[in-house]
Amino acid sequence: MPSSLFRLDSPSQMPRASVWAAALGVLLLATPAAAQLRAIDTPQIRLVYLDPFETFLVPHAVRTTLNSLEFQRRLFGFAPDDPITVLLVDFQDAGNAGATVVPRSAVTTQIAPLSVAFETISANERMNVIMNHELVHIATMDQAAPSDRFFRRLFHGKVLPLAAQPESIPYFFLTTPRVAAPRWYHEGIAVFVDTWMAGGIGRAQGSYDEMVFRSMVRDGTRFYDPLGLVAEGTKVDFQVEVNSYLYGTRFMTWLARRYSPERLIEWVSRREGSRGYYSAQFKKVFGIPLEAAWAAWVADEREFQRGNLDAIRKFPVTGFTDVTSRALGSVSRAHYDPRDGTLYAAFNYPGVLSHIGAISTASGAVRRITDIKGPSIYTVASVAYDPEARTLFYTADNGALRDLMSVDPATGRRRMLMEDARIGDLAFDRSDRSLWGIRHLNGICTLVRVPAPYQQWERVVSWPYGTVVYDLDVSPDGSQLVASFGEISGRQEVRLFDRARILAGDTTAADQFDFGTSVPNGFVFSPDARYLYGSSYYTGVSNIFRYDLQARKVDAITNAETGFFRPVPLADGSLIVFRYSGEGFVPTRIEARPLEDVSAITFLGERVVAEHPVLKDWMIGSPAAVPFDESQMPGRRYRLAGGLGLESMYPVVQGYKNKGAVGYRFNLSDPLQLNRATITAGFSPDTTIPTEERLHLDAEYQRYDWRGRFRWNGADFYDLFGPTKTGRKGYAVDVGRKSTLIFDEPRRLELDVSGKVAGNLDRLPEYQNVVALVDRFVNAEAKLSYTDVRKSLGWVDEEGGRRWWAALRGEYVDGETIPKIYGAYDQGVPLAIEHSSVWFRNAAGLSPRDRSLPYASWYFGGFGNNWVDHLDEKRYREWYSFPGVNLNEIGGRNFVKSGVEWNLPPWRFSGAGIPGFYASWARPALFVGGLATDVDAPGVRRLVTNVGGQLDFRFGALSALELTMSIGGAAAFERDRAPAREAMISVKILR
Repeated sequence: MPSSLFRLDSPSQMPRASVWAAALGVLLLATPAAAQLRAIDTPQIRLVYLDPFETFLVPHAVRTTLNSLEFQRRLFGFAPDDPITVLLVDFQDAGNAGATVVPRSAVTTQIAPLSVAFETISANERMNVIMNHELVHIATMDQAAPSDRFFRRLFHGKVLPLAAQPESIPYFFLTTPRVAAPRWYHEGIAVFVDTWMAGGIGRAQGSYDEMVFRSMVRDGTRFYDPLGLVAEGTKVDFQVEVNSYLYGTRFMTWLARRYSPERLIEWVSRREGSRGYYSAQFKKVFGIPLEAAWAAWVADEREFQRGNLDAIRKFPVTGFTDVTSRALGSVSRAHYDPRDGTLYAAFNYPGVLSHIGAISTASGAVRRITDIKGPSIYTVASVAYDPEARTLFYTADNGALRDLMSVDPATGRRRMLMEDARIGDLAFDRSDRSLWGIRHLNGICTLVRVPAPYQQWERVVSWPYGTVVYDLDVSPDGSQLVASFGEISGRQEVRLFDRARILAGDTTAADQFDFGTSVPNGFVFSPDARYLYGSSYYTGVSNIFRYDLQARKVDAITNAETGFFRPVPLADGSLIVFRYSGEGFVPTRIEARPLEDVSAITFLGERVVAEHPVLKDWMIGSPAAVPFDESQMPGRRYRLAGGLGLESMYPVVQGYKNKGAVGYRFNLSDPLQLNRATITAGFSPDTTIPTEERLHLDAEYQRYDWRGRFRWNGADFYDLFGPTKTGRKGYAVDVGRKSTLIFDEPRRLELDVSGKVAGNLDRLPEYQNVVALVDRFVNAEAKLSYTDVRKSLGWVDEEGGRRWWAALRGEYVDGETIPKIYGAYDQGVPLAIEHSSVWFRNAAGLSPRDRSLPYASWYFGGFGNNWVDHLDEKRYREWYSFPGVNLNEIGGRNFVKSGVEWNLPPWRFSGAGIPGFYASWARPALFVGGLATDVDAPGVRRLVTNVGGQLDFRFGALSALELTMSIGGAAAFERDRAPAREAMISVKILR
């Protein structure tokens, strides 16, 4: 069950190994032959890394992991049953990590520098922060009470809940009950503990968190209760799942202060005598329901923040004039063009695809220029501006390997300059029209220069691992550069460089200043190059500061109640800054006047440690003192194929020809989940089934690119629940390989080549209602598929983009050869209504063989959903579906199908249920379609239209799993035939 330190993959979702496994496979296949995936083994951890690129990090990564693991043993009494796998990867330009304990304990670490934008992450050495945080997750999710250990022995491991076999869900809870908890619980305890492991540096004492709750109290914003937070609060806010960190950390900190850190640890620990479910254990430890404690925290939080607001107001609060009438969510650095009073920046807020936009500072109107592929949380993208050419430069794929793009703000015409350049923190040099930026590779920051026409970059200087460079700017005359620096010690400062000297490789700073432990954000030159303006939480509140380059003096120029960020100095001496609000950042104007006094605020974490000094003892020592035998380097080679070990085994139930079957499932995998194998053996006890069909076997193997499967009288759990049957008499052997030709999320191009041999069939393999006694069936297919779809913050469905696939198939059936070609194309257009879109869906196919052959035709009909299901709930979108008529009712050797679908805005719920089972949203959709078969044969041609709708309800279960209930209806119309109608109700297991 993955959790995440900085990314937004929810730990309330099961691992989706296919995405990062595909990425790892693409990386390994694309890297030079000399590069290898290697592993270092110790009794407690298994560290896997790419040699030689990440080899230099291995000793430090091993030491930080072992150092943190020893602390988890002391604090929680946790000792892993098996080595924890730690994977180092470099798929993204901003560091983050994720942890899982099901089916095995593992941590995946992106080694790039952490983003410290808005000081949402308190500065510390990245590997130390990551390992401290993620191993708290491992300890609190994997620690086992005696009953957990009993079921782990019974099932020979921890059970991963699988949609294909939903009996695994109760087995999952019996083996790892503490994984079944909401995201705020997991992140809250991890952040609280990692803060004090770092000596108080972390979000439990974070200025950004204080600002968020102070702003909520100032503005009278609603505080979510535990149910509202998971059902709605992490979906509709511009910070989405970051709210889990905010609320969880704050609640844990309040608990530690009100009761004690020891009581807090007792709650989250899974020890003998503890309750399995997190909320039941809460009541056992604290004696009150969790909801009652949450309400008490909210009341105390309001009082605490009123005190901070009073402290700020001891001195005059800085006035401001908002430029826009609404908040714009997350924002990038902005650039002002004085010729027309336009402010350019990147924005990302719920309901609208992230985009580069232009703001009129006169009217406040916001104009979208172009969408941004792959925005990052908070910073969205890196943006620079050439005012003479009126060209905007920005980065795409900000959650992966950044591309360098340009766009004409007048026409919206964009151009990719460099793909996967990995360059950010862009700054434009007006003296020679070059771009400067910071490039991330293998965890190293490199200053680069990109001369016009911006097709290649030049390395200027690289800093050693541990030095993080960010927020770059170039003076108006091009003679100076400024950037913020974070060192491995945690020290943060602003450094000024002479351009000519740094081009010569001299990194000696011409000037520098700092704000103690506070992160200096967004320092930029004034138009006359006399001042540097930026922000810092020096007093606990983010204010704008001015550094006088002549006097070498820092002055505060604002006293903010919430926080001011990203200053844009104007020629008249005023500033445009971004003011924090509960809905995101608002551009606003202020006057730049030095202030004599600015009050400091009180931190909740400061109160906690003062009242409970035991937290000072949680600070761990330097990982450098942890012994590691570097003679183990470079370790053994980690095999991409094989390495399978038993993961779990358990009894299962299946369906076969409307009868029940019982069996046993064996799951095998390697530690990285790059290879998986399953074997399921079942038996039908019903004597009405012929003897030769009562044994059921299903063996399947999957590598990240290869797959194979053997079935004998295939059975399926979901054949017990509805009209669609996938079980078949006879045998079937499938093999296939999927090659990823383009992996540029969300853009992906894949080639899937597959083959099947089956026999002794009484139904066609893909059409259950078509009777065909087939002795031998052979199939080969090549399918090329492309997807590039976009979603905005708070999405419940894809909101724009396109998807297509084309396939060439050949079948050999009892002496007959049947070629087929078919494909589909979908195009989506987002509407002005938030989270609403229109999709145009089209498909067509052709077989040249005689229509009298049943296997030469395609067959259509029905929604296709079973009453209980695990496939896509919107099955009506599939090319073979046609709601309103029966399954497989319409057939033909060629076809054309087209439809239009309108996805309406979702309805959100905040209090429908209990934390263990609740409704999150309802999603309505309407569709109309048309189908023509045997287009070239007027005598048998069929022309059918349909109209229908579907309403999907998303539910959360056990705080970690998701279900979808769907209700649908459709009517089909055909000349000279009575209208046909179909109703559908279905519950989809897992997501």
